[in-house]
Amino acid sequence: MSPRSCLRSLRLLVFAVFSAAASNWLYLAKLSSVGSISEEETCEKLKGLIQRQVQMCKRNLEVMDSVRRGAQLAIEECQYQFRNRRWNCSTLDSLPVFGKVVTQGVAFAVTRACSSGELEKCGCDRTVHGVSPQGFQWSGCSDNIAYGVAFSQSFVDVRERNKGASSSRALMNLHNNEAGRKAILTHMRVECKCHGVSGSCEVKTCWRAVPPFRQVGHALKEKFDGATEVEPRRVGSSRALVPRNAQFKPHTDEDLVYLEPSPDFCEQDMRSGVLGTRGRTCNKTSKAIDGCELLCCGRGFHTAQVELAERCSCKFHWCCFVKCRQCQRLVELHTCR
Repeated sequence: MSPRSCLRSLRLLVFAVFSAAASNWLYLAKLSSVGSISEEETCEKLKGLIQRQVQMCKRNLEVMDSVRRGAQLAIEECQYQFRNRRWNCSTLDSLPVFGKVVTQGVAFAVTRACSSGELEKCGCDRTVHGVSPQGFQWSGCSDNIAYGVAFSQSFVDVRERNKGASSSRALMNLHNNEAGRKAILTHMRVECKCHGVSGSCEVKTCWRAVPPFRQVGHALKEKFDGATEVEPRRVGSSRALVPRNAQFKPHTDEDLVYLEPSPDFCEQDMRSGVLGTRGRTCNKTSKAIDGCELLCCGRGFHTAQVELAERCSCKFHWCCFVKCRQCQRLVELHTCR
């Protein structure tokens, strides 16, 4: 992809509203000091939940720590996926947001909690059993993705459904939430174990497992870069999102959509919660979006010599450890003006 195409992709609508961050359930990811969410009173104190989410919290206390872990997991993935972009998944109040990936963090974490036996309300997926068409025996503990997705729909989507079917942004968010869940379902994989004498595979048992979350993040990042600009239109008796450009083919249930272009994220905007790129580290030799020309928005960059400590001259000693020296190396660091 050319630098110009990368820049156009970056200008897509960010799938979270910065100005609404203060009332967003993503604050659950910041509750490391709260401890376990094990009492109903804690639900009332959780920042960012609407009343219906508070009620769900009270009815599903054992699941809420998984919701928080899912938010944390997804925020970390967001920061990884966007680490070289002008918007790097951070806002002014240090609460990163990436709505669609975070949605999947909840589905992913709750699914894993079911399979690991942490939750009484769910367990392994017992619908996967018998012998497969490929001849292996379904056994073990298949991840209960159905429960994880259903809980994510109930908890995350309730904010959008609360706005009513006439809200264009609610339609967009609900569509993208579901497209993100499908990213997990599409990448579900089969894991197997062989049983037999001396490691032979006379009998093979298999189970269904959610993919590594990094794989989900990569898939959604590609969907993000190829998202479709849409607008709401009346279709029959209801409103639906259709491509703004009639020459584009209609989006599928697995595609991400946006309503309007994003800002360029070059300058700090206190009202919108955009940090800007001043002070960001850039790559002097790159022509892509992480390069100093594009990341610094043409403002130029500073260059400084910094001393980097790293391990060197590592040797393996029998038995069994590796011993290294600590070396200092001067490197050039480039930061946006």
